[in-house]
Amino acid sequence: MDRAQQLSEFLKARRARLRPDDVGVSDFGSQRRVPGLRREELALLAGVSVDYYTRLEQGRARNVSPAILDAVAQALRLDTDERAHLHNLAKPTGTRKPTGRPQRVGREMRQALEALSSVPAYIIGRRLDVLAWNELARALIADFPALPAAERNMARLVFLDHASKDLYPDWETKARDTVSNLRLDAGRHADDPQLATLVGELSLGSADFRRLWADHNVRGRTRGRKRFAHPQLGELALDYVAMRAPDDPDMTMMIYSAPSGSEAAATLQLLAGLTTPPLPDPSSWSREPVEPVTAEDNVAER
Repeated sequence: MDRAQQLSEFLKARRARLRPDDVGVSDFGSQRRVPGLRREELALLAGVSVDYYTRLEQGRARNVSPAILDAVAQALRLDTDERAHLHNLAKPTGTRKPTGRPQRVGREMRQALEALSSVPAYIIGRRLDVLAWNELARALIADFPALPAAERNMARLVFLDHASKDLYPDWETKARDTVSNLRLDAGRHADDPQLATLVGELSLGSADFRRLWADHNVRGRTRGRKRFAHPQLGELALDYVAMRAPDDPDMTMMIYSAPSGSEAAATLQLLAGLTTPPLPDPSSWSREPVEPVTAEDNVAER
């Protein structure tokens, strides 16, 4: 999780995905020993010297200006999330806030979560830790209260719990989104030892995670659609939105919903029925005779 190494690997991966024709660089039919653009070509596009870009890509440049980072981002054709990731990795360590303190879900966020009783919703924090959830999220995604606190983590559930491939019909897409989000977190908190431990655990336990982590893709999904396969109710497709906490940029509420009147909405209603505690069995009620209240009793009470 070394920040300089992450920066180096990210720049190399983004440079490798570009082709000369993509950026208007003449190749003249020369034989390329590496995929993508050469360092010399990228430096020319960014308007910096080859030596400076080489030091940047090797993680040896210090106090890189935002203007140079923007120029490199433009040359690499980075999107908004990738550009932010580049700035986070190149930022001096001292400017980032400490990450050792545990996150706490504030009263307002918890109240909002509790108010969402008809749709699945949960709150994730740093490292994709699941911090809070409602009953529908528990019924659809995972029985979070039954898990040890350390295992309430979306990355662990996706890559280390075999049931995730049954839950997500589009598991590969879910896995890519999960890694892309975790990469963003690694850029914001490159010096977080708990994140380094998590990445190491996932790398040892999942070949799929190692493959996707090596791609260095970053993406912060804010909305979209996801398919689930519930063991009792079958498959349903839900729209989701990610709402960031106003007082903590590392805390997000995930809300899943379906259009009114749709089959998925009807399935959510059935799911809500599964989470409602059943009424007591009338046969278990007390059958002891109740003595009638007489007029004398009422007089005595008064």
